[in-house]
Amino acid sequence: MILVLQGADATARTAAALAELSGGAAPEQLGPAAWRLRDAQPHPEIDAHCAARRIDLAWVPEERRFDRLKLLAMDMDSTLITIECIDELGSFFNKKNEISEITATAMRGEIDYPASLRKRVALLEGLPEEALQDVYDDKLRLSPGAELLVAACKKHGIKLLLVSGGFTFFTERLKERLGLDETLSNVLEIDNGRLTGRVLGPIVDADAKAAKFRQLARRLGAAQDQTVAIGDGANDLKMMAEAGVSVAYRAKPVVRAQATHALGYSGLDGALHLFT
Repeated sequence: MILVLQGADATARTAAALAELSGGAAPEQLGPAAWRLRDAQPHPEIDAHCAARRIDLAWVPEERRFDRLKLLAMDMDSTLITIECIDELGSFFNKKNEISEITATAMRGEIDYPASLRKRVALLEGLPEEALQDVYDDKLRLSPGAELLVAACKKHGIKLLLVSGGFTFFTERLKERLGLDETLSNVLEIDNGRLTGRVLGPIVDADAKAAKFRQLARRLGAAQDQTVAIGDGANDLKMMAEAGVSVAYRAKPVVRAQATHALGYSGLDGALHLFT
């Protein structure tokens, strides 16, 4: 097996120490703070060693190749981007904390996602639609490494899917900005320039995300081991279960526990290093 180490604190010295601990070959540097140890073997101290130093570790099979992939899907809020858009919209009505708490509960899988979204959107009733553009311009930022990951997918002809329990206003702008292939998200109802507090059509929940992922994979003729899904919340789990490789990105514990790999300290480009 290959042991991959990455994160801001993954130094050459730490990689060398873990190579000795795991009996692996000399570390190969993959990036400024990413290392690969070939022929490594599990050791009971490795997990604790990495956790104490805020280093992501992953055991990667030799045969896994990035250029064999056909589909990579990502969640939007707190995955492709650093914010939860609905929380930021709540700040215009001084309801950010109230909405954020509902969001966090939903992402931990403690409440039904569609019900939580309806409750949060209802709190935005009367908000001028200009607030959406303000959030996009002033608050929305790509997660570290996002553009590197997207560029690598384009280089290898891997289709990019953005699925979100958030809103089309943001997913469609990100699709155009980054050159993504397909998106799926919710439509906010707007009347006379203001949000009505309602969502139009069926809500994009965990089942809808998984169904879109399956549909696109079938259309591409992609085997399961040619697909990747990246997310952070409980409503990403069904989609992630469909993928050959699932990556929990700065995710809730319930997601980290069920994903193939977890990136807690690396950027999104850390997903590239999970392939040989």
